[in-house]
Amino acid sequence: MHFKLIIAFVDENHTDKMLEAVRKVGATGATVINHARGEGLEPSKTFFGLALERQRDVVLLLVEEHMSRSILETIEQVCSFENKVGAGIAFQIDVEDAIGVAHQVERLSEVVETQL
Repeated sequence: MHFKLIIAFVDENHTDKMLEAVRKVGATGATVINHARGEGLEPSKTFFGLALERQRDVVLLLVEEHMSRSILETIEQVCSFENKVGAGIAFQIDVEDAIGVAHQVERLSEVVETQL
């Protein structure tokens, strides 16, 4: 079984809603790193030295490769990345090897077989 790592930088107000949605399309879990800060095309605005941008969560999802595109599209739909400047970003990268996922492989094997 092959995996992809989806990395999403999500407005902290959308994290729970996004996690709920990706579970419905096949994600079996996630790691959330809270309070990340990013900067896009425009520098962050400040007010008396205090940053005005919203905090982001970094969400890491190790997903089966056949499910990765639908999970990525679900993230975009829930978080509206394409419709709103600065809403966030998500991308996927290939995973060469992974350990500690035997329980996921058992569960996903049946699902992937029915999809293929």
